[in-house]
Amino acid sequence: MARRFNARRYAQAVFNIALEQKELDRWQSDLDKVADLGGDATVMALFENPKVRFEDKAKLLSGQLGDISPLALNLVYLLVAKGRLDAIGDIAGEYRRLLDSYHGIERAEVTTAIALDDKDVARLEEQLGAVVGKKVVVKTKIDSRLIGGIVARVGGKLLDGSTISRLAAMRKALVGGELR
Repeated sequence: MARRFNARRYAQAVFNIALEQKELDRWQSDLDKVADLGGDATVMALFENPKVRFEDKAKLLSGQLGDISPLALNLVYLLVAKGRLDAIGDIAGEYRRLLDSYHGIERAEVTTAIALDDKDVARLEEQLGAVVGKKVVVKTKIDSRLIGGIVARVGGKLLDGSTISRLAAMRKALVGGELR
């Protein structure tokens, strides 16, 4: 829980800097680069090793990250110095959430029993957008156990219109004698 709280604080601070400098998208790109680097277990083991000097870690970082902004590189140095580089993925995710909110975008994760084509995804984005009152960007997953229908997570809400949940509700009603 504390790690998540710190990620939010860092992301909010970074977002404020990016907004002030009018570099919102650049910061997202830079944070994504660092998060990709942080996803490599070998690299993370090196950065977490107390026997490796900070100067050596800094050289490696500046070489690996290429042309990220100097302020983003300073953030990475700070996280390395505090032994918190493992939080960079959470910081990048929180920053993405803040950026989406700033642009009026809500992300939705939709699970279906079969693959959706682009037309279906666009229609689903439009319908979910009407529900939450924002532009919705849908990320789809497939789970054949649903049998049919969809399960959508959007805006902190779970919308379950799957066949499997409807069958479970029907079974519960039949067993409980509530069906009329």
